[in-house]
Formats: sequence, structure tokens, C-alpha cells
Amino acid sequence: MNYPKILTAVAIMALVTYLPRVLPLAVFRKKIQNRFIKSFLAYVPFAVLAAMTLPEILYSTACLWSAIAGLATALVLSYFNRGLLTVALGSVGVVFITETILKLCGVPM
Repeated sequence: MNYPKILTAVAIMALVTYLPRVLPLAVFRKKIQNRFIKSFLAYVPFAVLAAMTLPEILYSTACLWSAIAGLATALVLSYFNRGLLTVALGSVGVVFITETILKLCGVPM
């Protein structure tokens, strides 16, 4: 790859990265007053985080059933306001136990 192509690629990547950050500032000069739009925008970070992490959670273990068990454990522990370390260790423990039981029962992974 030659030098001008590399510079063009870097410039395009910089533009694509910078444009979504500056467009809202340029388009929305006034404060947003609409309650629906404000509530919608409040949930966007959580939706994006869920969309990014959920597929990785489900396919990060050897078996889908152990991933579902770990996810359910994490959701239950989080619902009852347990700490991050407790949720992480609890779900990892459940995944380990579930995979061990499934291996002992001869379930194909």
C-alpha cells in the first residue's frame, strides 16, 4: 500500500470518527425540551451496551446452556443489588459447575 492511500484511509477514518461527535453539537443548538426524546436518549447507552455484550456472553463458553445459566445468575444477583465482584464470581462459578455437570452427563459441547 502506498503512502497517499494510507493518508486517505486515515483521513476518512478520522472524519467518520469525528463526524458523529460534532454533528449533534452543530444540529441541536438549543436544549432538547421534548420529554419523549429526552427519555429515549437516556436509554441509548444501556441499549448499545446490551447489544454489544449479549452476543459475546452467549457465545463465550463451550456450551450455550452454561452461558444461559451464567447470564441468569448474573441477572438475579444484579437484581438483588450485589456487588460487581459477587456477580462476576457467582456467574463464573455457575458456568464452571454447569459445564462440569454437562460433561459428566455426556452432553456434547
